Amino acid sequence: MDNLIDWFYGQVVGFLGNFFAVMGNMGVELFELDWVQAIVLFFSQLGWALFGVSVVVSGFEFGIEYSTGRGNLQQTALNTIKGFMAVSLFTVVPVRLYSLSVSLQGKLAVGLTGADTTIGAVGERIIEELTSVESITDMVDAPNFGLSVLTSPIMLIFCIIMMAYAVIKVFFANLKRGGILLIQIAVGSLYMFSIPRGYVDGFVQWIKQVIGLCLTAFLQSTILVAGLMVFREHALLGLGLMLSAGEVPRIAGTFGLDTTTRANIMSAVYTAQAAVNTTRTVVQAVSK
Repeated sequence: MDNLIDWFYGQVVGFLGNFFAVMGNMGVELFELDWVQAIVLFFSQLGWALFGVSVVVSGFEFGIEYSTGRGNLQQTALNTIKGFMAVSLFTVVPVRLYSLSVSLQGKLAVGLTGADTTIGAVGERIIEELTSVESITDMVDAPNFGLSVLTSPIMLIFCIIMMAYAVIKVFFANLKRGGILLIQIAVGSLYMFSIPRGYVDGFVQWIKQVIGLCLTAFLQSTILVAGLMVFREHALLGLGLMLSAGEVPRIAGTFGLDTTTRANIMSAVYTAQAAVNTTRTVVQAVSK
């Protein structure tokens, strides 16, 4: 009976892990829609336009600095190469990285829960254990489903509420993650004006946010599934793991991998304003 209960519990938790993996794949499939591809193409073209303007502006800046003896051709060329690589990859790499994190999460959830174990394999395991039993005492002393810490109905209700809270929190986080990635790609196009001119701090922060988003997509669901598996034998420890899954974005933000878009958008707005002002200054200087 313990083997059957373990198998059934693993199948239920495996279904939940697979459900979160499917939700993550929905975020990946979002970028396969025609209108989303049109939006990504628009911001890709915008990034190329800003990159072209930035190359011209950096050329003017190099000429001005070279006339005063402070020009550095090697650094200017290196910044241009960095900008070319960034504008070529900022619409592709985030989607591929997010797809990889979702795929790894789904495979790891299957490995943790044993959801790919068939009922036939469970039957073979039961037969092996029964053949090793020498007396009825061995069967009586065998472990059971083991929620001995739940000594009262109130404790059971509390655990159910906390489990539902952790699952729902991760559910809504996964639901909006594909849209957040689309916003980050759109905002990333505005940094293409700064990179050829040597200002890469904003773009580095953007890269950290994309990595933080993908890391959160992997860790949140994985820790939640691990907590559900631990809950089978250690209820409070598993409950703590499940609740800690909701803290992954905050911990990632503490180490610089902020998954929110607020700071990113404000930084991109300042970059766009700087691009407009610099381009206006260059046009006025050329016209004179």
